[in-house]
Amino acid sequence: MKKVLGLVSVSLVGGIAFVLSGSYNVSASNKHWDITTKILDLARDRSVHTASEDIEVPDLDTIEMISNGAKNYDAMCVQCHLAPGAPGTELNQALYPRPPIFHQNDDKHKHSPAETFWVIKNGFKMTGMPAWGEFHTDQQLWEMTAFLQKINNMTANRYFELVGEGGHSHSDNAVHFEASSDDGHKESSHKDMDNNGH
Repeated sequence: MKKVLGLVSVSLVGGIAFVLSGSYNVSASNKHWDITTKILDLARDRSVHTASEDIEVPDLDTIEMISNGAKNYDAMCVQCHLAPGAPGTELNQALYPRPPIFHQNDDKHKHSPAETFWVIKNGFKMTGMPAWGEFHTDQQLWEMTAFLQKINNMTANRYFELVGEGGHSHSDNAVHFEASSDDGHKESSHKDMDNNGH
């Protein structure tokens, strides 16, 4: 037992010394080791699965739910996760870990509706993924969840049909500032994408 406690103490002191030395590179341009990425991915997936187990999923197949979700996705998510027919952005390419591109066929980032809702609502630590539940109602989050169930392999034409004229909805207690052009008109997210986020 004394040997075990001694080993733990030495490891703890060594770990503290390593952190305080500043030797660990926190730069986003310095990628994790493969084993580190796998461990973090596993911890994330298990956490999301466990946290969302008891969430009851409403009917997500109505066109109103899907279209409303597309509008909020277009206003809030395309700079990181892109959209069908839209060019890449500097933000998507520069963030680490790289945000998934949901309209591409990628089962690696496929979650159940309950898991997707939980992620949108609570976000992820140290990834750039916000906790949108701070500013939106559960209904609005379910609408985005409904849209994300349909986005895989979606065409650009279908995407813009669903988005329509756009529109960004929030919960009543959220504070939101809309960016405007010099003539007072709201700038569209499509113009932002054309300029790579500038």
